[in-house]
Amino acid sequence: MQNTKETIEVLNDLIQINNDRIIGYEKAIKETKPEDEDLKILFATMIAESHRNKIALATEVQTMGAEVENGTTTSGKIYRAWMDVKAVFTGHDRHTVLANCEAGEDAAKKAYRTALEHESLPAYIRELLVQQAGALLASHDEIKSLRDQYA
Repeated sequence: MQNTKETIEVLNDLIQINNDRIIGYEKAIKETKPEDEDLKILFATMIAESHRNKIALATEVQTMGAEVENGTTTSGKIYRAWMDVKAVFTGHDRHTVLANCEAGEDAAKKAYRTALEHESLPAYIRELLVQQAGALLASHDEIKSLRDQYA
């Protein structure tokens, strides 16, 4: 029973991280200039990725008979507030938007890494998290590569 409770908490935490990621990329879309259509498309792809992650995680939470978290993390809210303040001072250039997105990706990577440290996770849940973490790493690397182009 304790393992199930811990697994549900881990999954709900990751649902919240994906909610943060969705909101962060929605904000990034708003911050990009009209001529940055390529970034808007990329950010929409990242939003879709987080929606897929959330659905998979929520399905597992519901299968275990628990309620799905629908909010965002406190750290996510702090990150978004920092992003708002920073944008006021630095503008909405490609490098700044991408750097802010990379910071969000770093937070998501860390959350998945922390989740995978829980030894009590069932093997099928661990496999799901490893798969999602791999996709997030690829997204992070894509954002970082773009950011480096505009340094």
